[in-house]
Amino acid sequence: MLIKPTGVNERIISIDVMRGFALLGIFVVNMLFFHTPYIYINPYTWYQNPSDYETFKMIDIFVQGSVYPLFSMLFGYGLAMQYMKSEANGSPFSKFAVRRLSVLLIIGCIHAFLIWAGDILITYALAGFVLILIIRLKPIWLLLISIFLFLIPNGLLNGLVYLGSLIEPDAMVIYTGIQGIEASIVAYGQGSWGDIFSQRLADWLYMSGNGLIIISMLFTIVPFLLLGAAAAKWKLIERARELKLFWSVTVLVTLIAGTAIKWLPYLTEANLFTMSVQDTFGGPLQAIAYAGVIAMVCSIPIGAKILSPISKAGRMSMTIYLMQSIIATTIFYSYGFGLYGKIDISTGTWMAVGIFALQIVFAEFWFMKFKQGPVELLWRKLTYSNSLSKIGEKETNL
Repeated sequence: MLIKPTGVNERIISIDVMRGFALLGIFVVNMLFFHTPYIYINPYTWYQNPSDYETFKMIDIFVQGSVYPLFSMLFGYGLAMQYMKSEANGSPFSKFAVRRLSVLLIIGCIHAFLIWAGDILITYALAGFVLILIIRLKPIWLLLISIFLFLIPNGLLNGLVYLGSLIEPDAMVIYTGIQGIEASIVAYGQGSWGDIFSQRLADWLYMSGNGLIIISMLFTIVPFLLLGAAAAKWKLIERARELKLFWSVTVLVTLIAGTAIKWLPYLTEANLFTMSVQDTFGGPLQAIAYAGVIAMVCSIPIGAKILSPISKAGRMSMTIYLMQSIIATTIFYSYGFGLYGKIDISTGTWMAVGIFALQIVFAEFWFMKFKQGPVELLWRKLTYSNSLSKIGEKETNL
């Protein structure tokens, strides 16, 4: 039996729709980084135009910090589904998973260092290696480990930040990095390919904490993968109609709590503590709520049909994600149209929505002829082999 991707009739459409919505949200947030030196500014004081500030506020409250946890949970959900299929067929999942994650890591490195510094694929690949070490555990243990890894380190860290805000309030102020802003504008807006590469590397090191992301991912990304894996073993998404009461209560609680927490910087003071709490705790709660809403809507036939176009984008998630980076950097960097630093947030946000709409159209036409996205097809050729054939016919993409 050859390893094959999931057939169209075998897929769980709600998972693809979740990926599609997550990809849109990720693009809207990433667009802030694509067209401005966002990582070096204090967004709460930087935007003077009321339209820009209100647009940023909506993104900050409802999207930023909320979509990457959703995508991370789905990544863990997919890996767990692959594991369960391999177990059912008595095939060696670990060998297959290591190969698959290794190729993902290579793709992530190419993306991060040659296209855009804000890559997430490297982190997912590394976090995936952690997940496959313990994926055999029962879902309750995956859930408990996820809670432990998330709450203990993040709770302690945010507690220390809060104490720091009481002892030295000025130390919690978010400062704008003028040198970083100037260097980014010169490199991305006017520089050569070499200048852009150097700035991209500097940005990646800055955002990854000079490589400390390898440690921080243990309590920022890995918990979400474990949570997603536990949910997959319980089949929480597939059983959304059966678990209607569970999802209704979960959505209500997480949406209210998550959104309330996300408002903190605007209700009190925007400093390191409120920003940290906002994204660390508010974002994941909203992500769970968004997942629940989509799962319940897609459990209704008419809902699944209406959202079907978005599911097509979700089916080719890696292709869509990489396309977004290539398109955006071409628009904003000097080797393309050179619009870096020249548009406002509102324009950038609508550009992201418009480009994503075109990607949905592209996905619709692509799947008329092919069963997987172009990057997914390449990924499959590099990772599937006859020696791993017992994993089975069903498999979930990234």
